[in-house]
Amino acid sequence: MAEERLQRRLAAILSADVVGYSRLMGIDEAGTLARLKAIRRDLVDPKIAAHSGRIVKLMGDGALVEFASAVDVVTCAIEIQRQLREREAGGPEADPIRFRIGIHVGDIVIEGEDILGDGVNIAARIEGIAEPGGISISEDAWRQVHGKVAGNFVDGGEHSLKNIAQPVRVYRLDLAPNQAAASKVPRPTLALPEKPSIAVLAFNNMSGDPEQEYFSDGISEDIITDRSKLSELHVIARNSSFTHKGKPVDVQQVGRDLQLGY
Repeated sequence: MAEERLQRRLAAILSADVVGYSRLMGIDEAGTLARLKAIRRDLVDPKIAAHSGRIVKLMGDGALVEFASAVDVVTCAIEIQRQLREREAGGPEADPIRFRIGIHVGDIVIEGEDILGDGVNIAARIEGIAEPGGISISEDAWRQVHGKVAGNFVDGGEHSLKNIAQPVRVYRLDLAPNQAAASKVPRPTLALPEKPSIAVLAFNNMSGDPEQEYFSDGISEDIITDRSKLSELHVIARNSSFTHKGKPVDVQQVGRDLQLGY
């Protein structure tokens, strides 16, 4: 029997997640869900439709979206981030909702309504190293949009991404119209949970055998689960703490990204 041939195509992929989702849910679960629903209804979904994107799936605090054009996906991401920043800045909440967005242009595998493959994985890994409220794109995507999209692209150098064979050069999109002026605006102080908040980062696989990766992940997940049973602790969810997996860890930066008290 002949082996079934995989269906492939080239696509522009957007991967996004909510910064500090677990902490926001811990503070006000119902309010956070209502705000996210309104943001998606009023802003995100209309922008994706306007730029001919297709929402492949929603994953808790994240989303995967497919576009046919690199220019469309980057333009859509810029509009979403800028309008979300304006929307949340004018709201009464002390904790603004922010997204991280990663974009890549590459080959994908089609499986029903889902998409798989390195093209998807690279977009997700790039999203993991994007700044809160920011957009990071691969060099492949940058080549497609350079000179076609208004924006200041900053070369972030090559990054070794988890389970990706070759390093990927990443460009960060500077969304501030005037960086010098923006730096003078005081940042709001975000309220921390009343309980001590902690994160369990991913353990490294030191065996040298990639097939043993699930052991080190399992240890981290077991600790997260056990600590979550302690009512006196606020424990950051796996999806958020594992965004730092496979890259050098700056503990102070991790604390800021995950908005930890300890």
